[in-house]
Amino acid sequence: MNDDLLNPHSALIYIMVLISAADNNMTDRELKRIGEQVRNLPVFLDFDEEELVPLAEECAAKLGEQGGLDQVLDLIIASLPARLSETAYAIACEIAAADLHVEQEELRLLQQLRDSLDLDRLTAAAIERGVRARHTTL
Repeated sequence: MNDDLLNPHSALIYIMVLISAADNNMTDRELKRIGEQVRNLPVFLDFDEEELVPLAEECAAKLGEQGGLDQVLDLIIASLPARLSETAYAIACEIAAADLHVEQEELRLLQQLRDSLDLDRLTAAAIERGVRARHTTL
């Protein structure tokens, strides 16, 4: 594996930070949801939670660089095993939905992520609908 690539856990953390930062406003709800995802999803069972904040800060710093968004997205896609594409997209959708309102910047980034992960439209729609159902309020 290339030393410049992320491990799968780091790539998933980067995706969550990327989506949260898409509208230039990482809200408390989004940050809380990132922590919940890390604590509760099976894909993070062997992840050291102590690494979450340093990874999030590392990703945010890279996003702040010239061309950071494209570079971070390229790094995520290069680092993520194909078998985690659906999981990655589902996690991204969860973070976007955390505020109960998805901004245009987040929608565009989700579309870019969906395309980069090479997810078919039906799979992406199913993931999106499942997330929408979980976040529906009375």
